[in-house]
Amino acid sequence: MAAGAAFVANEWVVARVMPGDAEAGDSARVVAAAVSNPFATKVEERHVKLIEMPEGLTPDGFFKTLEEVVGQVSTTKISRGEILVTERFRAHSAGSTLAALVDESMRAVTVRVDDVVGVAGFLLPGNTVDILASRKIPNQRAITETILQNIKVLAVDQQASAEENEPVIVRAVTLEMLPKQAEELFRARTEGTIQLTLRNPLEPNYVPPPAPAPKKRVARRAPTKRPPPPAEITVIRGTTVGKTKTKT
Repeated sequence: MAAGAAFVANEWVVARVMPGDAEAGDSARVVAAAVSNPFATKVEERHVKLIEMPEGLTPDGFFKTLEEVVGQVSTTKISRGEILVTERFRAHSAGSTLAALVDESMRAVTVRVDDVVGVAGFLLPGNTVDILASRKIPNQRAITETILQNIKVLAVDQQASAEENEPVIVRAVTLEMLPKQAEELFRARTEGTIQLTLRNPLEPNYVPPPAPAPKKRVARRAPTKRPPPPAEITVIRGTTVGKTKTKT
């Protein structure tokens, strides 16, 4: 009886750990990350591996073979063991990997910065910033206004990925923006100076508060002119003295 119980238990464990051929059809082969890949990394074959998982648990847009993902560029940081999906990669044909990260209809624009404009070196690829422009008007005080909001940082200096969160003083920042926004940025640089402000990526675009409504003027009635009091005239008739009032 003990031997029979041991045999049954062993068969149950084997069936759970190593499914038979009948159950093999319920699993799918998916591509996962063999190592951690930073942002803007061109995928090589050593970076990925194939694993099996139940078909019902596979995410949308997963890669089925290594050839489908090798050569593409990651648009986010990929953790080791993570299932790779198409929406987190961009095709890369030639040139730098940065070009593959620029969205369609967008442009990569590089501006020169210093330790102040570059937010004391705390700007990292993937951050978002607002851009302030300052200019002087003749015979008036200098004015500063926010000209662009929620602009994505593609790279700092020549680094499109950041392994550490330590501040690094940079000399140039590459930003992603629309062509019209690029024109506005360079116009502001020509007219004065610009300043970058680091923002929370979860914060929506800033909407300036509405201008205060003009105060309503309360109509006042014009003061009415009171007629002057009637003048008194003294009338003397012989020994009789009397007074009368004139009509206005």
